[in-house]
Amino acid sequence: MTIRLTFHGAAGQVTGSMHLLEASGARVLLDAGLFQGRRAEAQALNANLPVDPRRIDAVVLSHAHIDHSGRLPLLVRYGFHGPILATPATRDLSAVMLADAAHIQEKDAEFLQRHGKPVSEPLYSLPDAVAVQDLMMGLPYRRVHYLRKHLAFEFTDAGHILGSASVDLRISEGTGHRLVFSGDIGRTALPIIRDPDPPAGLVDTMIIESTYANRTHESVHDAEERLGDLVRSTAGKGGKILIPAFAVGRTQELVYSLHQLFRAGKIPGLPIYVDSPLAVDSTAVFRLHPELFDRDERMIERTTMLFDFPLVKYVRDVAESKRLNTINGPAVIIAASGMCEAGRILHHLRNSLGDHRTMVLFVGFQAEHTLGRRIQEGSTSVRIFGEDVTVRASVETIGGYSAHADRDELRAWVRRVGGPIRRAFVVHGEPDAAQAMAKLLKEEGVRQVDVPAMGQSYELA
Repeated sequence: MTIRLTFHGAAGQVTGSMHLLEASGARVLLDAGLFQGRRAEAQALNANLPVDPRRIDAVVLSHAHIDHSGRLPLLVRYGFHGPILATPATRDLSAVMLADAAHIQEKDAEFLQRHGKPVSEPLYSLPDAVAVQDLMMGLPYRRVHYLRKHLAFEFTDAGHILGSASVDLRISEGTGHRLVFSGDIGRTALPIIRDPDPPAGLVDTMIIESTYANRTHESVHDAEERLGDLVRSTAGKGGKILIPAFAVGRTQELVYSLHQLFRAGKIPGLPIYVDSPLAVDSTAVFRLHPELFDRDERMIERTTMLFDFPLVKYVRDVAESKRLNTINGPAVIIAASGMCEAGRILHHLRNSLGDHRTMVLFVGFQAEHTLGRRIQEGSTSVRIFGEDVTVRASVETIGGYSAHADRDELRAWVRRVGGPIRRAFVVHGEPDAAQAMAKLLKEEGVRQVDVPAMGQSYELA
């Protein structure tokens, strides 16, 4: 029996999650995500598929974030026609997220072309994104599914975003082999969704993320209190609070927190705009899946209207989005994308970065070489749509809203698996974080730890 594992993304970096497992006569992709970062570099990585889609038998998808799902339409475009296995909530979120990704690519290309800028062809079209849904199969947590006679897996709750999963995969040929893919591991006590529920017991091979393995976050409670402080102080100056946020997960958590703060009288009655068609649609998906909410949360027990209260307005129309740039007085504007690489947040940044009353508030990870990272690190001038924009706005970061486990939470997750864990591969992290995760795993008794490079292949048995 030969088991081979090849890392085609999120190896030596954070984005582009894609790992090829060859076992029991099957070729299975764990995730198929987009690379994000420098536009030309990311475009080149995304356009050159490292696998022949026609030779892939199935895709097992950990969750709907684009850096894990965003190359699915590209696979379909070039001949993949096998099943795509995900939780029901991930299936529903992917329907809106992949369509949005195709739409953004097409609109960005049109904008750049109109303004005489270099244009890259969109990776895929809306029909490609829609075609993905014909192949999606929703599997609930803890339901065993056979990919082959001797190859089965089940999902466990990763606690990262709605529907996110770790993959517990078993190969029953020969002496047997158990492979666990962590997906993105969430935090304990996040609002709305349940805490991570990892697979337990002996693991032969683990693929584990490392995004925040070299740092700790502030608590979720402290993050909410700080959000209230920043909203009050910026509103007092008459400024806008611009929050680049992932449309799935982070936006809903922010709306939930602002709802709680408003109920407690801790923020003034300023307008809150969720300016993202994707966030509007994603919030609708959240409303469809209350069975995944954390019933230990007080507000979840008190109201079913978690995402709807007097201050919040959901913006879908383009003309209405543009009008937000002309409003006077304080406001909160939550818009995608979370790393400021595309979407409506770019227009708000271009319009308001030069205003000293504005606050740009980061509440999620900013990958290297993204616009969000450059603003976060204090650049005094950035390029947006080919124009130089001066940064006079204040810039703040709240780490407590991260949906990724920090160093201590990753250690706790590994301990809950119990093990022993014979071998681990560290992915989904910048080099310092990956090395920190490798050190953590060795401290926890993992016998062999590897940090794979892009394209590196290993025989497991």
